[in-house]
Amino acid sequence: MIRRPFTDHAPEAMPFPELNPYVAEHASFGREILPATDALAWKDRWSAWFGRSAPMHLEIGSGNGFYLSGMAGQHPEADWVGLEIRYKRVVLAARKLRGLGLTNACVVRFDATHLDQLFPAGSLAGVHINHPDPWARDKQAKHRLIGREFLELLAPLMQPGAELRLKTDFPPHVEALLEAAPGLFTMRDVRADVRAEGAPWPDDVRTNYQRKADEKGVAVGAAWLVRG
Repeated sequence: MIRRPFTDHAPEAMPFPELNPYVAEHASFGREILPATDALAWKDRWSAWFGRSAPMHLEIGSGNGFYLSGMAGQHPEADWVGLEIRYKRVVLAARKLRGLGLTNACVVRFDATHLDQLFPAGSLAGVHINHPDPWARDKQAKHRLIGREFLELLAPLMQPGAELRLKTDFPPHVEALLEAAPGLFTMRDVRADVRAEGAPWPDDVRTNYQRKADEKGVAVGAAWLVRG
């Protein structure tokens, strides 16, 4: 895992922002999008931002927002934060939240390697990771998110007993998660193909990537872990 500099989060760090219409929409969208610099100020008071005290769940890589909006709709008793790095995906996810009238979720354009700047220790009731970038070539492996270094960053931010869910069509991600987990997480369940076996958790939401994998006949694996 490469820990990128925080300056990557700022819109002004993007070359020629005028060429991407989603940059401006990201900045002016409204409550469903919490800009990174603003989100940092709420690190120790997320309950004040959401206007209530509730379990908080994080989705890393919210993409177009299918999972984030689906889970926030299924679980109105919890608050949901989606992390995504691409402006377009942030905006598309936020549009879904707004279209469904969901007030218990937001999207932040943020780098997952800096989660400790966004959430205080013991604040997360669950973390959900769907189809992280595989960086499939051997020389790209250093860029992969899933590994011991990332879990050591993530685990202290989670409450004892908090769940960690992973879905991916790249089997090495599941292998890496299980290899890195000992001492930090315990395994609850693993599935090699959720299309054939079903997801290990009862409230699964089919993501856009999962739909594409299903159409191609590619297996999507899942791992369900619990913070020790």
